[in-house]
Formats: sequence, C-alpha cells, structure tokens
Amino acid sequence: MGSLDTNPAAMSALGDNACSGFQPLNPDDVRSYLHKAVDFISDYYKSVESLPVLPDVKPGYLRNELQSAPPTSSAPFDVTMKELTASVVPGMTHWASPNFFAFFPSTNSAATIAGDLIASAMNTVGFTWQAAPAATEMEVLALDWLAQLLRLPPSFMNRTGGAARGSGGGVILATTSEAMLVTLVAARDAALRRSGSHGVSQLPRLAVYAADQTHSTFFKACRLAGFDPANIRCIPTGPETDYGLDPARLLEVMQADVDAGLVPTYVCATVGTTSSNAVDPVRAIADAAAVFNAWVHIDAAYAGSACICPEFRHHLDGVERVDSISMSPHKWLMTCLDCTCLWVRDTHRLTGSLETNPEYLKNDASESGNVTDLKDMQVGVGRRFRGLKLWMVMRTYGASKLQEHIRSDVAMAKMFEDAVRADDRFEVVVPRNFALVCFRIKPRGGMTEEDADEVNRELMERLNRTGKAYLAHTVVGGRFVLRFAVGSSLQEERHVRSAWELINKTTNEIMLEPEQIVVE
Repeated sequence: MGSLDTNPAAMSALGDNACSGFQPLNPDDVRSYLHKAVDFISDYYKSVESLPVLPDVKPGYLRNELQSAPPTSSAPFDVTMKELTASVVPGMTHWASPNFFAFFPSTNSAATIAGDLIASAMNTVGFTWQAAPAATEMEVLALDWLAQLLRLPPSFMNRTGGAARGSGGGVILATTSEAMLVTLVAARDAALRRSGSHGVSQLPRLAVYAADQTHSTFFKACRLAGFDPANIRCIPTGPETDYGLDPARLLEVMQADVDAGLVPTYVCATVGTTSSNAVDPVRAIADAAAVFNAWVHIDAAYAGSACICPEFRHHLDGVERVDSISMSPHKWLMTCLDCTCLWVRDTHRLTGSLETNPEYLKNDASESGNVTDLKDMQVGVGRRFRGLKLWMVMRTYGASKLQEHIRSDVAMAKMFEDAVRADDRFEVVVPRNFALVCFRIKPRGGMTEEDADEVNRELMERLNRTGKAYLAHTVVGGRFVLRFAVGSSLQEERHVRSAWELINKTTNEIMLEPEQIVVE
C-alpha cells in the first residue's frame, strides 16, 4: 500500500507554491475589484437617463462582440470591465432608466445593493438553521417586519406574542411563480387527504380557479403541480367588475364542479393584476371558497407593496380568511431581484408537502422543533441570504420613506392619468388603482376598433423606437391598450411629463398622415 509523504521539506515547498498560486479572494484584489465595480454602478446610475431605454441590437450580437471560446490565460480586471462597458451595456434594456414605463418596476436602492453585495460575499447556503443561524433568523425577522407593515394577522407571522412561536410563518422565494407552485402543492395534498385518496389516484378530480386576468404563471404552476389542464378554471371577467373576479360567478363554477364529481382545491385571488391592475375582492372570494374548503392564495406581487400605506390597505381586507399571500418587494419596495415573500397561516401544511430530511442534514436544532428550516418551505434545498437586503431596506429607510416612495409614484401616475383624460383623443380604459395607467387612442370619426388597435400599436412602436421612452401593451376587453407603469427608482415628475409630451407629439404625427385622417 502507498503512504502519505510526510517529508517536512516537501510539505514546506508545497505550502510555498500554494501561497503563490491562484488566490481568488486575495484581499487586495477584492478591495480593488469592488471599488471599480462600485464606481461603474455609480456612473451607470448617473448616465442611465441619457441612454436609449431599448437597445438597438440584433439577436446574437454579443457573440460577435466577445470571443466565442473561453480564455485560457488570465487577464487584468480592467480588461473585463472594459468589455462590459463596450459590449454588454449597449445591449441592455435599461430597467433602471427613469424613462422605463413598460412593465411593473424593478426597483432598487443603495441599501439593497449593499445588502445583496454583502450577502453574495458571505455566500451562505442556508438550507437549515444550523447551516446559517443568522441568515435564517434574519429572514424570519424581515418577514415579520414586513407582515407588520402590511398589517397581516398575527397568524401569518413566525413569532407571535413576544417570543412565542405561532403556527404561521413565511419564506423568501425567488418569484411569485414559486410561491404559487409550493402553495398549489400543499393545497393539492390537503385535498387528496380530505378525499381519502391513496397516493394520487384522485388527482384527476381536483379543480383550481382564477380569473382570466390572473398572471399566466399561475396556469403554468398548476400544470407543474400535476393538475389536469381540463380542471383549471379560467373565469372570464369584464368591465362590470372592473375586470376583477366575480365571487358569485366563482361560487357558481365551483358548485357546478362539485355536482360533476370534482373537488374544488385552490383559488388564486389577485390584488393588482398585470394587465390592468384589477383587484379581486379578497373577502368575498374567501367566503365562496370556504363553502368547499378550498385553499385561497392572494397574489399581491406588485400591489402588495402599496398596502403598507393605510389608504391602500383595504385592498387586502379579508386576508385573515385566506391560507397564503405573496408579494414581491423586488417590484415596488426598493429591494433588488430576487425577493418574493410568501406567508402561510399554517406552515405545517407547507412543510408537510415539501420537507426533506436526509441524514447529512440532521442536527439537534432541527430535531428540537424550535427553529425554522427554510428548505422545507421551497422547491429546492440550497438558498441565498435574501433576508439581508430586505432587512437593510426596512432598517435604513423605515416605513415613512417607503410609504413616501409609493405615494410619490401613485401621484405621478395620477398626474399622467389626468393628462390623458384631458385630451379627447385618448381614453383611460380601466380605473387606475395604483401606479399603472392603461390608455389608448380611442376610435373617432370613421375609425373602427380594428383601426384603433393598429393606430395604438403604431404609437407604441414609434415611441419605443425613439429610445426616449419604453411602453408595453396588453389586451383588455378585446382592445389593444398601452400600459404606462410609473415606479422606476429614478423617476421624477419631469420624466412623466416628458413621456406625455412625446406621446402627444407622436400622436400628432400619426394623425396627420393621410391614411390616418378620418372624417369627423
């Protein structure tokens, strides 16, 4: 048999070589690289307003800009940063631009960038409490803080009554998609137990429900959770409910499913839909679902942030009747991606479906039942230290500054809405609930609805080609509608006013073209 070489001279030489080799965390390099990265970030925020919001690049452009094979030898960090500036930045859609109005914002702040940087440097993998005690407890604390700002019932909090542990709790996930998926799985398993199913034999009988305005990710998550697509109910909405889910219609559909031998399992209510910012009536939906003991989840990904302001909190009325709620601070609460907060009234229903307990993760703290192992409330096992950036945002800015941010965005959106309503060429298509305005050029004279759709599409495309603004569209009630979403972290009133001036100017140009002139 061979033996280890314990020759002191050989070990000493090995040590010398090791010390002079590759040192990816050399303290001097860490300081130098990060200083350069921070300078880049600071300069980027100073200049992003002047950059075209949408890049003028073609698919595959980056492969032509950068070498196609990985380098064999090292290069100075300055070379890497030069290539980033020269090749990557020109191909970016600038979500940070104050001229970005296309989608719900992806907000950011100095505090969250710092928190994410520190979390990345620590690089914990907090699957269990023992693996990262502070990271686990920071996440729990941040979630309880945010729950208090939202005035969620104590039953959703990790800690209630001082140090006493409650039955509910939360977890920070990557996106709303994962929040929907894990709650669908928990609801599925609960329904199977109620129906006396052995295994998944009764799975084809389970039915789920949402409005047609619900985000498409819900229907994807239903398929991933194993629900029969034939039993996924997409309930039509209309202007009579401002495109919110009608509880009476929901009750009718659920009862029809019961009469057909199906088991109502899960209802998704949305507070602030993506297309139109419609709000489903939470309390009435919970009342309808309770008749059938179905799980109710609130998707408040975007508008949940607004509910930290008392004047918007009524949109969550009835939350004490639901089983789970999720919202994404990475959209509108100054916290960078990714950060979706999920709260459940009974964590055991979630962990019962998602828990894993391999021998190599067993430890005394987990066995005691006194700690939260967040791996058991998500799909995967490994997880980032997301709680730090959320805590740093709340700790640094406080509730008053975060509320000021929300109110400022809503005020700017109202200013834009008022300008649209004052111009008789346009119409606001659905009520503005938060900071999204859905508007369009309305048909006039001999213009048909199809003509109006084409004119509005042309308006959007011309606006976006200028690089001075970026808007997106949706279809509401069969009509092509432009979405103007206020909320980028750098936006000020002057940017909203400039966008409206550009919209006016571009509309005038379109209307003056011969093919667009209509007879009054």
